[in-house]
Amino acid sequence: MQYLCNNMPPSRDRNGGWPMRELLPGNYAIAEAVRLAKAQLIPAYPITPQTPIYEKLSEMEAQGTLPGIMVRVESEHSAMAMCISASLTGARVFTATSSQGLALMHEMLHYASGNRAPIVMGCVNRVLAVPWSFGSDQTDTLAQRDTGWMQFYCEDNQEAFDTIIQAYKISEAVMLPSMVIIDAFFNSHFIEPMEVPDQDMIDRFLPQAALPERFDLDNPTFVSNVVTAGSQFVPFRKTGFADMEKAKAVIKEVDKEFEEFFGRGYGMVEAVRTEDAQLVLVTSGSMTSTARVVVESLRDKGLKVGLLKIKAFRPFPSEEIKSVLQGVDKVAVVDRNISLGKEGIFCQELKSALYNSKVRPPVYGYIAGLDGLDVSPETLEGIAREVMDKEEPNDLPVWIGGSQDGK
Repeated sequence: MQYLCNNMPPSRDRNGGWPMRELLPGNYAIAEAVRLAKAQLIPAYPITPQTPIYEKLSEMEAQGTLPGIMVRVESEHSAMAMCISASLTGARVFTATSSQGLALMHEMLHYASGNRAPIVMGCVNRVLAVPWSFGSDQTDTLAQRDTGWMQFYCEDNQEAFDTIIQAYKISEAVMLPSMVIIDAFFNSHFIEPMEVPDQDMIDRFLPQAALPERFDLDNPTFVSNVVTAGSQFVPFRKTGFADMEKAKAVIKEVDKEFEEFFGRGYGMVEAVRTEDAQLVLVTSGSMTSTARVVVESLRDKGLKVGLLKIKAFRPFPSEEIKSVLQGVDKVAVVDRNISLGKEGIFCQELKSALYNSKVRPPVYGYIAGLDGLDVSPETLEGIAREVMDKEEPNDLPVWIGGSQDGK
């Protein structure tokens, strides 16, 4: 596909150092960020809808503008294995995947976090089979929530670019890997205007890190990863847990520093018009942009509705969520995912975060947008009005789109 941005004049002022406006689809935005972050190794295996990330990086490699090298591997499992090996030598690495490819990686995701490899991976949400389809659905990445990876869900292409840059700095500070996640097609293929800083600005924000406890190729050693039952394993897991908790402060610090450099910040969550809200809609990913419009429209109609965007899913921002929702009458969580046998996964996590609060609002769960179904302004306004009229939430989530029996 020939994107409009390919027909634009040279995009960067190499002398001035100011960010230039570009038109980029989300996949290309991620590729640009990886180039500017100077990833040294990029193991690549294609899968729709993230393949254009590799296509753009391959184009950069052919043109001599990619600082690192790409390696074509035979599977996503192999791609992650190569990322781990390279990271353990101190290299900055990147890979990307979606859906079944991410599922195939699952075993190696645990190895990556357990080995404290600060890998950054771009993930484009797509439904998991069966049935086979290609639309956006967060279940593929949320199914990996217990693998020890940090997870960041991005609203738009600018945020995806910025988060890739931030993720390297965060991961290299806490020695844990990161997933930077966008929605299939709504982000990955839609073209949006965005700012791309020049290399000098990125280098000043993200210098090459000297990673601790890495293997030295000139002085090879053997390390056994087999431990005695319990006595060694448990402290190792506790350290990983503690560092994931420490990551919350690091995420905030890096985001604040990024905002000082580039004028954009995101936080772990974002609250919109929640100060006096009677109802707060909770969203993540690309549907958040629609929710912003709906909140303002409902406010104009006299309804006190707010919005809570959850960006960081791991580590989960429990304290921030409790702070935003304190004093709210009702909460409606709109999930583009489903945990069969329970409900939407963001809804589960939010309920858990609120459980020990002395005063907690009732939480209403909705499933919408699976397989890329459009979550329109009318859909979100309908959810808001329904929740405001309801006295109690349902035990099961309310499905939007498709019949309740799945036919």
